[in-house]
Amino acid sequence: MSVKQMSKFLSLILRHKPEIIGIQLDSHGWADVDKLLNGINNSGKTIDFDMLQRVVSENDKQRFSFNEDKTKIRANQGHSKLVDVELQQKIPPNILYHGTIERNRASINLKGLLKMNRLYVHLSKDVETAQKVAARRQGRSIIYKIDAGLMNKDGYKFFQSVNNVWLTEHVPPKYLSIIN
Repeated sequence: MSVKQMSKFLSLILRHKPEIIGIQLDSHGWADVDKLLNGINNSGKTIDFDMLQRVVSENDKQRFSFNEDKTKIRANQGHSKLVDVELQQKIPPNILYHGTIERNRASINLKGLLKMNRLYVHLSKDVETAQKVAARRQGRSIIYKIDAGLMNKDGYKFFQSVNNVWLTEHVPPKYLSIIN
């Protein structure tokens, strides 16, 4: 299994379904590294600690983090499981971006950006990152500009993950505009 394939499998485990390899996440989303490795190896896939380190360090989105002594690992954000990844509230930049595809436009224009099956809506600090996110989906890309400064002023809470993804629970339509 390639590093990229293992990264996708690790995302599934650490963000959504740890039970598929017989492990549990703690309340902060951490998994015991030894149990994770054993669970993955018992599932028919092969991984060792060196490969796990490569998955963490080579992931272009920096999706995963180890604790200080590398005995625990977690996904930095994107969970559908209710976990507290210990995010601290932060003041966002005045403008943030969200990449999606054309078929979502009508719903977003009506309801805003919703967290759907995740704990938060994911926002990017620049257009380029939002475009990369949109390009992963099938369909014509569109980029929304979010007036995060006004949202913050209006009392909406923002968080920033350790890999610099901005998170909030909902972006109402009045704070959105399409830039392409």
